Amino acid sequence: MTWTFTGIAGLKALRHDEMPRLAHEIRQFLVDKVCRAGGHLGPNLGVVELTMALHRVFESPKDRIIFDTGHQAYVHKMLTGRGDAFDTLRKVGGLAGYPQASESEHDHVENSHASTALSYADGLSKSSRLGGERDRFVVAVIGDGAMTGGLAWEALNNLGESREPVVVVLNDNGRSYAPTIGGLARHLADLRTGCASGRNLFQLMGLHYLGPVDGHDVAAVEEALRQAAAGRRPTVVHCVTEKGRGYRPAETDETDRMHGIGVSDPVTGKTKPSSARSWTSVFGSEIAGIGADREDVVCLTAAMLRPVGLHEFAERFPGRVFDTGIAEQHAVTSAAGLALGGSHPVVCLYATFLNRALDQALMDVALHRLPVTFVLDRAGITGPDGPSHHGVWDIALLGHVPGMRIAAPRDAGQLAALLREAVDVAGPTAVRFPKADVGPEIPALRRMSGIDLLHRGKRLPLDVLVVAAGVTAPAALDAARLIEQKGYGVTVADPRWVLPVNPALVHLGARHRLVVTVEDGVKSGGMGTALAQACTEAGVRAPVLNLGVPRAFMSHGDRDTILADCGLDGPSIARTALNAMPAPALHNDFPSAKAAQ
Repeated sequence: MTWTFTGIAGLKALRHDEMPRLAHEIRQFLVDKVCRAGGHLGPNLGVVELTMALHRVFESPKDRIIFDTGHQAYVHKMLTGRGDAFDTLRKVGGLAGYPQASESEHDHVENSHASTALSYADGLSKSSRLGGERDRFVVAVIGDGAMTGGLAWEALNNLGESREPVVVVLNDNGRSYAPTIGGLARHLADLRTGCASGRNLFQLMGLHYLGPVDGHDVAAVEEALRQAAAGRRPTVVHCVTEKGRGYRPAETDETDRMHGIGVSDPVTGKTKPSSARSWTSVFGSEIAGIGADREDVVCLTAAMLRPVGLHEFAERFPGRVFDTGIAEQHAVTSAAGLALGGSHPVVCLYATFLNRALDQALMDVALHRLPVTFVLDRAGITGPDGPSHHGVWDIALLGHVPGMRIAAPRDAGQLAALLREAVDVAGPTAVRFPKADVGPEIPALRRMSGIDLLHRGKRLPLDVLVVAAGVTAPAALDAARLIEQKGYGVTVADPRWVLPVNPALVHLGARHRLVVTVEDGVKSGGMGTALAQACTEAGVRAPVLNLGVPRAFMSHGDRDTILADCGLDGPSIARTALNAMPAPALHNDFPSAKAAQ
């Protein structure tokens, strides 16, 4: 289908009786484009009419419309002139899956982490007032799932005391990924059904309240938004919507209403079956087995039970899994309480979302030397979701937490082994793995003081030691083959537990002429930095060269391409190592993975 709509001006010129046809065309377009490229389908199908009403009432970009989270902004992108770019959705150099200021003046906030929009709105509105701008609004669109995050309530607490003309559009579809949990969910259900009596929670906090409104009735939403704007005070407009609206496969998907999908058949909504196992599925099977063996093991998730692989554990041990909603800080400190009570909690998060709970990991878990295991899914470069979702900071951040041990498995067998080792540790631990299919098993030649030696050049000197963290092992082995073609001897070691530094790794480095560390996290403050410091303190003369993700926000695109651009593919590792040898030659005959494509 070709998108021919003429943008915001054309939208404002349409009659109300023309709205249903436009909404239908937008949904057809979304299904076609998102199924072909992959992306967030269900959330956007649910906000079609709501987004149309927003752009008919407010004057974007003068009036700032902020989406929390940004994965419900596809319709906004279409209406602001980017429909023709949807064939490039989430591809290298193409349309981002979240709002992005470099794409359009209509995008103001790029961070796609949940529960942030109300705080942004509070600050933006105050800034407008301080600058003497009285004729512009800030509109924050937030889902009921994101309202389970504590930051949203901190912002509401301030908005309720302000006189700022902030319009909070509560997109209430009863879900984040899965159905929204907790007291808030029950309160919103009471508001939807008219069972709530007296003043509701928002009114008690000092905000004006309008609703509930049928979020799929453009005229009704418009009227509520105009009332909110006319009041020029902080107002909640409660819109009830259906996630996945208008697309039967999404409407009948009980898991998450096709929240985020890969490339799919637009007619059936089905993805092409894959024989490959994901890291998440391997973890899910193993943690369920551990749960059967260890009654003290409990699991926590922040509104992502299925995405982090906990559904099997939940089915087998429903009383031992706890969904906190989108509340990572609470999840970690609640885990600390569980550990204080004698349980061994396993906190399952995307690596990027652990950033939000660093203080809790540091002060509530580690300070008390508690046995809490963090399982960090989507660690490293994640690919098409872009800078806010790359899980590249976990090693550097957790590496500074006293007593924290961090494991990075290279294959499925090591994930199973390291996970079991982690839950046996009496203090805090973390196990990280990527968003990818699990590759073949990588056997070790032998284990030396906890370190797996994966390769040793036969009848060659000890020239280069390549220390590979977790899933960088295949690239390290590829690099070893290329380096040895030039006559140098290479040892490839997998430390398994990447931090703290294993002293045996320092001794191994002292026997080589050059040490190269490879990790798929930021190299500043990561595994390599720690090993380099340990070698310096031990008087090791061999230089330690650190390879990793630069200290920058990496854009969206194909995971393997981004890793190659970071110098983390085999040819790049080999070239870097060869050029760092004491007597370098010209070694530019190894094409990068990107160039070979």
